[in-house]
Amino acid sequence: MMSGDEEPCGVRDTEDTGEESAGRGLEGAEVMSGEDLSLKKFEISVSEAEKRTGKTAMNMQETYTAYLIESRLLDVHHEGLSSLDCVWRRYSEFELLRTYLCVTYPFVVVPPLPEKRAEFVWHKLSADNMDPDFVERRRIGLENFLLRVASHPVLCHDKIFASFLNQENGWKDALNEAGLQVKTDSRLKSLSATFRVKNPDKRFTELKHYSDELQSVISHLLRVRARVADRLYGVYKVHGNYGRVFSEWSAIEKEMGDGLQSAGHHMDVYAASIDDILEEEEHYADQLKEYLFYAEALRAVCRKHELMQYDLEMSALDLASKKQQCEELATGTVRTFSLKGMTSKLFGQETPEQREAKMKLLEEQIEEGQEQVKVQNEESRDFVQNAWLEIERFKDQKNRDLKEALINYAVMQISMCKKGIQVWTNAKECFSKM
Repeated sequence: MMSGDEEPCGVRDTEDTGEESAGRGLEGAEVMSGEDLSLKKFEISVSEAEKRTGKTAMNMQETYTAYLIESRLLDVHHEGLSSLDCVWRRYSEFELLRTYLCVTYPFVVVPPLPEKRAEFVWHKLSADNMDPDFVERRRIGLENFLLRVASHPVLCHDKIFASFLNQENGWKDALNEAGLQVKTDSRLKSLSATFRVKNPDKRFTELKHYSDELQSVISHLLRVRARVADRLYGVYKVHGNYGRVFSEWSAIEKEMGDGLQSAGHHMDVYAASIDDILEEEEHYADQLKEYLFYAEALRAVCRKHELMQYDLEMSALDLASKKQQCEELATGTVRTFSLKGMTSKLFGQETPEQREAKMKLLEEQIEEGQEQVKVQNEESRDFVQNAWLEIERFKDQKNRDLKEALINYAVMQISMCKKGIQVWTNAKECFSKM
């Protein structure tokens, strides 16, 4: 996240860290090893936005914005790899990439995309998603998203992410080969799992509550900021009336005329400065919005764990049921009411051969079920371990970013107040010379 003192968004370089964790728990993902591609020095820039028209899948005319991504590998060891790649992507393609990352790396708090349509805006700011100012802020947000992914110790190694940066068309074919649709469909199961897990992990439950509260707090903060911006805009613009009155007054005064005219000029400058001030404020609002959307990324990790826990509980219940059936067949007693027990009473007991065949089948199913529960337990432990490492990394990042953003916002407010003091100091000097 940029501070107010950093350079404007442009080409940035990222460093790859945490190589040991890159391949952990990434079943089904295409991961680049250090031998395949070096991302230790990787520059990415979303350098340009362009308005375009085209046809939808329904053959209807549409207008959209395409963004030019420029990326460069600074440390390339293999022939055939370009040191500079330029591709055009529209917002929906960024969404597709992020969906892929979410379903492929379920334990990762995947960086969010900037908003698709403007939210929490003050009344003078356009909410049109084709507005040039909004497109520019989105361009910066998309670049920030790519930089977040490229600097992530796990996501930076993904081959499809690399192809998103350097292949104009082929990267979507790689998505189909990765079975994205199947993985995406499986996410729908998590919606019901949330309400059916019997023994939820307290840590993930608390994390979900925290993400809800974080989203609520930042939403309120953004609403307050929008209201303050409205009031501030009015206060600054009304100072233009001082300028107009002083200018009119100077026309009827001889000795006081020059002083009044100069003071009016300072008031006009002060009134016009609010546009640049609020434009800078939008940058800090976008930083807050990023963490507003990060809250949903945290909840996504929690939902994935709930789904894994639900599947584990269902497997354990199924295993217990089969063990009970096997015990009943072995002893010839039925401990609970069942349709099978009623059928036996009505139509007679099964022959020893039938019981033996059923027991053999159940024993095989029990063995398979025990192995499945064992595997699921190991997967759950790995998920929890990786997820908490990721969550700790995210917390450190969040604390740094929000601390920096809030400090820089306070510095901007102090600077704005100092400018106001300077305007009235200049006006005082003008009045003193009359």
